[in-house]
Amino acid sequence: MTRARPILRALGPALARPAAVEIVRAALGAGAGVVGCALLAAMLLGSGDVAVSLLIAPLGATTFLVFCVPNSPLAQPWSVVVGNTLSALSAIIAVMVAPDPSLAVALAVGLAVVAMMLTRAMHPPGGAIALLIALTPSVVERHGFIFALHPVALDSVLLVVLATLFNRATGRKYPFRQPQTEGPHHTHDTLPERRLGLSADDLGRILSRLRLAANIGIEDLARLIGAAEAEATARHLGGLTAADVMSRDIVTASPGDHPHKLTGLFLAHGFKTLPVVGDEGDYLGVLSQADLLGISDESEDADHLMSHGFATVTPETPIAAVLALMSDGQQQAVPVLEGARLAGLVTRTDMIGALAHALSEREL
Repeated sequence: MTRARPILRALGPALARPAAVEIVRAALGAGAGVVGCALLAAMLLGSGDVAVSLLIAPLGATTFLVFCVPNSPLAQPWSVVVGNTLSALSAIIAVMVAPDPSLAVALAVGLAVVAMMLTRAMHPPGGAIALLIALTPSVVERHGFIFALHPVALDSVLLVVLATLFNRATGRKYPFRQPQTEGPHHTHDTLPERRLGLSADDLGRILSRLRLAANIGIEDLARLIGAAEAEATARHLGGLTAADVMSRDIVTASPGDHPHKLTGLFLAHGFKTLPVVGDEGDYLGVLSQADLLGISDESEDADHLMSHGFATVTPETPIAAVLALMSDGQQQAVPVLEGARLAGLVTRTDMIGALAHALSEREL
């Protein structure tokens, strides 16, 4: 039994069990995607045929990828549309030039693989599409090259559109993130949190060397590394939380304050941001110096000028997570909330002081 255990482990599942909500999300999306694709294809083509007749079996595998594993490089729009279409074209050509069915099958799948790899459009269902066409040469005789456009390319595009809408509506990123070429300030500097780490080119070379480029995208790998580094930072910081470093004596603005008063607050205290709170101390938003630039209308007030999209944390939030929110340059400070009430504010000065103290403790 001891000797068999490594073998059994190698043959067992390699993936973590998905959460129940993710299973339901993926199943509903895949089912709705297939039906929606068929109906849309029927509408666009004005076909009187039964809608499902506009689908081909290999697109079931495409549906699985775009709805169940939308972060996979194999499931991205370029891979889906170009991979499926080129595979269909490759198979059609193979059937036309190879009279022997066995030769046509081998040539179709081989050409499809070459086409997908050369165009960086690797999509496993493309191989199934090539095989299907090679096994049913009557399709080529009846439709010719049109079959690559309809149903293959048309259905592929429709599935991508439906997957984009469904995944984003249910909290998933699709298409997946590509490495940023421009920073938040519209310059070409690398993001601050990545200047000391590996570049996109470095990550790409690592994935290629490990032959994992088809399994994970560069940006997703960067996110994984960033999350791991944040966890390591949290351990080095000894479990510090937002409550340990936040400023508690907060100067705030009221929603009815006008530009003249707001400018006076900024000048008097030298702050770059001011939280805006209601009469009961409820947090409403954040006002920055930039929000006042060019404002000459004194009828404007903080309620209309403030930003609502700032990320907030709780007093128990690890300081490493707060650091991640501030590192991209989008936030000068992070409000700390207890329920709806403003409990404190973590500014960059607070963060630098905490990091300096942690580093000095480590040196001692």
